[in-house]
Amino acid sequence: MNTQTPSLTIGTVAKRAGVPIDTIRYYEREGLLPEPLRRASGYRSYNETTISRLRFIRRAKGLGFTLEEIGELLALSADRHRGVKAVRQRAQQRLANIDARIAELTRIRQGLEQLIEACPGRGDPEQCPILRALVDDERQA
Repeated sequence: MNTQTPSLTIGTVAKRAGVPIDTIRYYEREGLLPEPLRRASGYRSYNETTISRLRFIRRAKGLGFTLEEIGELLALSADRHRGVKAVRQRAQQRLANIDARIAELTRIRQGLEQLIEACPGRGDPEQCPILRALVDDERQA
């Protein structure tokens, strides 16, 4: 089958790519998918390339890339001269962002663990160390 011949309906593409129809329309509006050809009836008509592109987007989202970053990756994947180097750099940036988020979440987790340990789970709400920490932090800010 020729992957360039538009013959697939939006429903078929959605099912095969594992995404809702509304997601396909959204990605078209955001420029992640090219505007599809239209049949005489006005219905959208897609090819196999669209399914591959949707799967790429889904996998990139699964790795934590934003839609803006995914758009850049799609553009870079077509750049034969600097594409691979730039894609690697984007992935390194994403990894650094993830590491920073993990460090921040670890810090938050440790603080919350300390507050939970200090809380007896009964008594006057004004004496609750968790509530006091939230109120005290706000006064200091």
